[in-house]
Amino acid sequence: MATKFARAYAKGIDCQPRKVNIVASLVRDRYVADALVILEHTPRRAARPVMKAIESAKANLLNNSGVSIDPKTIRIARISVTAGTRMRRYVPASRGRALPFEKIRSNIFVEVAGEEKAKKSAKPAEEKEKK
Repeated sequence: MATKFARAYAKGIDCQPRKVNIVASLVRDRYVADALVILEHTPRRAARPVMKAIESAKANLLNNSGVSIDPKTIRIARISVTAGTRMRRYVPASRGRALPFEKIRSNIFVEVAGEEKAKKSAKPAEEKEKK
């Protein structure tokens, strides 16, 4: 039985990477089924994009691998959060000034791994005759 890998990217998430990374660390190195249950009950805004990225990677593994994968064996092999593009904005300040600040976006990378289903082999005719 060989291990197959699939990955998914979620780019331009409108949350800061520091906050998304807290949510990602909750599900790191877990089975996908457990991770989705944890994220459903996590009361943070970043939980939804992380959940969508994990579901996308799972779907990529099941549909694009070319072999049948056992859904119970799918686990999160790697999940990382990096800083995405920054939008420059300005906030009004006293005496007619404008102070700059940046809205930071996040990129989420998820890689999942799963085992191939064991193929059922036909019993040889000799064993059937002995019984």
